[in-house]
Amino acid sequence: MRMERIDGLHGITFFPVWFPVNCYLVEEEAELTLIDAALPMSAKGILAAAERIGKPITRIVLTHAHDDHVGALDALHAALPDAKVLISARDARLLGGDRTLDPGEPQMPIRGGVPKGVQTRADITLADGDRIGSLQAVSVPGHTPGSMAFLDTRSGALIAGDAFQTRGGVAVSGRLVPWFPFPAFATWNKEAAVESARRLRDLKPSVLAVGHGRMLKQPLAAMDRAIQAAAAAR
Repeated sequence: MRMERIDGLHGITFFPVWFPVNCYLVEEEAELTLIDAALPMSAKGILAAAERIGKPITRIVLTHAHDDHVGALDALHAALPDAKVLISARDARLLGGDRTLDPGEPQMPIRGGVPKGVQTRADITLADGDRIGSLQAVSVPGHTPGSMAFLDTRSGALIAGDAFQTRGGVAVSGRLVPWFPFPAFATWNKEAAVESARRLRDLKPSVLAVGHGRMLKQPLAAMDRAIQAAAAAR
């Protein structure tokens, strides 16, 4: 496990050398918001990281419902029964294993590891623009129909889930990166992913924090190149 910090954003990486899976702890004045729940074996490391910071986890916020982002959710919920679980209303269905599509959505199969045995359900479902402490929820469909990113309104740090990756090079979800192709394989709709990436770029984040790869400071130029490459490949 590796930890890195940029101001009040703490990145926790499991298997950093060969298959990095990230989750994040966002510091508020007296508490922590956990963004994503990583892998089934990650609960102990996440709880230890929070103890090291010295603040309680009061919220577990999920960017989307894929196995490598919700893996430790049940264990964390058991250890932190008072912590609220939040996910988009759309991906709350995926969290329960429901892959069905809405009539107005592109009729492409939902890809990736959709959970089959997760018992924990959301206490609160999120919509675009909702506030969670200092974080603003941003709807970014593409990787999954209900993917969300979270912008820290204090610092401009953006926790983008799998809307981008930085492992193997900065890329938009759905754009195949030979050194780390797995987010592309798990992307539902490439066109929506590019539009969502453009929306995130327009937020002018100071830091880009993603599900796979290192946190990136001053990411705008890299995001621009990634969006250009993804748009050209559609």
